[in-house]
Amino acid sequence: MPVAPRANPEAFFPPAQWRALSERSRWRGLWLVAHCWGVIGITMAVGATWPVLIPLCVMVIGTRQLGLFILMHDAAHALLHPNRKVNDWVGRWLCSYALDVYRPYHLKHHRFVQQPEDPDLVLSKPFPITRASLKRKLWRDLSGQTFFKQRVLPSVAELKRWVLSWRSDSPARHDNADARVNAQGHLKEQEVAPSSLRFWVGNAIGMAAFTAAGWGWVWWAMWALPMVCWLPLVTRIRNIAEHAMVGAPQPDPLRQARTTHANWLERAFLAPYWVNFHLEHHLFTSLPCWQLPKAHALLQANGTAERMEVQPGYRRVLVLATGGGAAASHT
Repeated sequence: MPVAPRANPEAFFPPAQWRALSERSRWRGLWLVAHCWGVIGITMAVGATWPVLIPLCVMVIGTRQLGLFILMHDAAHALLHPNRKVNDWVGRWLCSYALDVYRPYHLKHHRFVQQPEDPDLVLSKPFPITRASLKRKLWRDLSGQTFFKQRVLPSVAELKRWVLSWRSDSPARHDNADARVNAQGHLKEQEVAPSSLRFWVGNAIGMAAFTAAGWGWVWWAMWALPMVCWLPLVTRIRNIAEHAMVGAPQPDPLRQARTTHANWLERAFLAPYWVNFHLEHHLFTSLPCWQLPKAHALLQANGTAERMEVQPGYRRVLVLATGGGAAASHT
């Protein structure tokens, strides 16, 4: 299957305008990473001081955990900083350990978006679904079942494979060696430890640090709990909003993804760091996340937005996801 049709920036922006839009900043990406961790830290302090606010803090921190992933996503596109070494170091160590595994996977998604080869097609293909089905999915997210299925069970299986692979008398060693060689060239990294193990080690270090400082309950209530319940929920809603009900395969670049307008509450509790401008990101993958709103405004000004898949809010997207009307654009 050929790659998905791409948009040419020159067809939408004058050269000088495009250069200004696509210019990488030496400080903006770093500031956003600092902002994300700052919001998490301040919110933890608020929850520790006024425990009655912990439910609200869980939602804020879970959304910022998604924010770290979004900023890692920018790093995967080499947009977080113009220096590639700085970009990758910040993305890997301050946003998400998964950068090196995520990058080739995600670039394949862009290359074949909404095509059969798109690795993310499984996330959008089932929609629309019934309201009852959506409610069950959201309950599984909030109750921790999704986290257990996506994190705990694969980690146990991966750890078993990793242990078996290092037993000289086990055929799994040779099978796993072939897998490591073929895994996008990340041979040394995969030999050190499974990716899931790095996730658990990192969180264990965080838990130990909080416990040593006498604040272990803060880690459990305002880092682990958001990761277990709120992060899966907002991640699911984000996935639905980005590509569900846009058609597969979708030949029109202006409709291969969706932009969803977000008010300040949605930006605070659901869609941080302009992740709602997903169509603009697919159209112009060299734009840093902080330039996506400006790109959207310029597309509105030149009349392009009228042909784009744009929805007025996440509530409307969820209505569409449960079969509530045609997916008409709303600019």
